[in-house]
Amino acid sequence: MRIIDLSSAVDSSLYEPDPVTHDVLTPRQGALHMSAEMREHFGLELDPDELPDGEFLSLDRLALTTHTGTHVDAPSHYGSRASYGDGEPRHIDQMPLDWFFGPGVVLDLTDAPTGAVGAARLKKEFARIGHTPEPGEIVLLNTGAAARAGTREYFTEFAGLDGPAVRLLLDLGVRVIGTDAFSLDAPFGDVIARYRATGDRSVLWPAHVVGRDREYCQIERLANLEALPGPYGFQVACFPVKIAGAGAGWTRAVALVDEQ
Repeated sequence: MRIIDLSSAVDSSLYEPDPVTHDVLTPRQGALHMSAEMREHFGLELDPDELPDGEFLSLDRLALTTHTGTHVDAPSHYGSRASYGDGEPRHIDQMPLDWFFGPGVVLDLTDAPTGAVGAARLKKEFARIGHTPEPGEIVLLNTGAAARAGTREYFTEFAGLDGPAVRLLLDLGVRVIGTDAFSLDAPFGDVIARYRATGDRSVLWPAHVVGRDREYCQIERLANLEALPGPYGFQVACFPVKIAGAGAGWTRAVALVDEQ
């Protein structure tokens, strides 16, 4: 079995609207930190210089949002109330794990301009690949946006889905939709421009707002989708980190390809 990494890195050196802070304690600094923490919390004394090479363990401290790097959005990210179930959208730690492992389908939308892709475009892609997504399959959108990762344009130039396109996938039984773009919706500037031109509130982040009526999850900021061996015939694993009460969780998304 071949494993294909579909994840983008959390990298503090790259441009982010919400900057990432990544502080590293070296092994020597870790020794000093450990000695001080043991003294304060447990009343234990150990001279750091007694450790091999005077070093202990390195330690990383990060400040970032759960929407940095490849991540899974939970239903609670889309709004405080849901029209389904008991009206309480679930957080990421409450989602069933079987949602995040299953057959994958990748749709090629690299020819789509910045803006919102509609249901007709998805149906055209189904016909091209000879496959319509089935219940439980994880649909991935290759928009080509990953090539701009680390730049400002990554956050302003990409294709998302409109409301009918998302509903089409949900009607087919899809529960997890992924994209290599910053958002499953069109960029902020495109959304706002279309709203100002039409006054139509249905263009305001419809891919996310649909989640208030239909329970589903998004994977955003995928990468390396061009490395998949075909439009289907592989498995996707994208288990989110279990963060209590959170609207999203990071994931190391991968594709599993059986080469037997």
